Amino acid sequence: MSAEEGRALITGGTGQLGRELADAVPPGWCALAFGSAELDVTQAGAVADVLARVRPAVVINAAAYTAVDAAEAEPDRARAVNAEGAGNVAEACRRVGARMIQVSTDYVFDGAASRPYRPDDRPRPLGTYGRTKLAGEREVIRLLGDEAVILRTSWLYSRWGRNFVLTMLRLFEERDEVAVVQDQVGVPTWSRSLAEAIWVAASRPDVRGIHHWTDEGPTSWYDFAMAIQAEALELGMLRRQVPIRPLHTDQYPTAAQRPPYSVLDVTMTEAALRLPRRHWRVSLQHMLQDLARA
Repeated sequence: MSAEEGRALITGGTGQLGRELADAVPPGWCALAFGSAELDVTQAGAVADVLARVRPAVVINAAAYTAVDAAEAEPDRARAVNAEGAGNVAEACRRVGARMIQVSTDYVFDGAASRPYRPDDRPRPLGTYGRTKLAGEREVIRLLGDEAVILRTSWLYSRWGRNFVLTMLRLFEERDEVAVVQDQVGVPTWSRSLAEAIWVAASRPDVRGIHHWTDEGPTSWYDFAMAIQAEALELGMLRRQVPIRPLHTDQYPTAAQRPPYSVLDVTMTEAALRLPRRHWRVSLQHMLQDLARA
């Protein structure tokens, strides 16, 4: 079965990225999406059995433990999903001869850089979430080598699940003031943008190794929150405007330390995929329009 006419299997199919992947299946592909209740990636035998039965040409591993702060209290669970789970998927792919696309994160970096992080920059995660995602990358590479695709992204959001955009919309309705960190910089990425890039990569067997994909334009969490409120007010999704107070990271202590700068260099992947990127503000507008129509 050729990649162009292939069958894809999506893990984490009920998460925000998994749902976008299932909604964005391009012509020529048949995709089967499995949520954790149907396919728990921490169960090696179950993963092997499903892949042996489905015989996919490509497996997109979107299953992840993404609760950054909770991971500090549940490191074993985070490792089981993000590291061992990725290894289980990679081993099953190796057995059936499937390509694997492993979704990873900007949090594998420490944020000490003064320029966007390239795929070949040395990772140095600050917290359990980043460490377990990096361990997952390494398991995939150990088992599948450069044939696998590691695709790192940042600040993912969608109209489903738990994410910064949906949290801000809720807080704008519930509170008279919202405080947001202003000294952490990254790139918000709509899960649909990432899903589109993943499907292009799935259709291109020559794309392999470590890649980065985000929407375009760095910003801070504070400026992102300001944009969310402005766009939502424009669409009539909020009944009032509330003040947003900027905070420094040390004024908002969290269980997990976050990188102060986690912008990813997407140059290599843009060239490989020949896919234009949207500015994050444009993506935010499209996502909120979808949410308003839902």
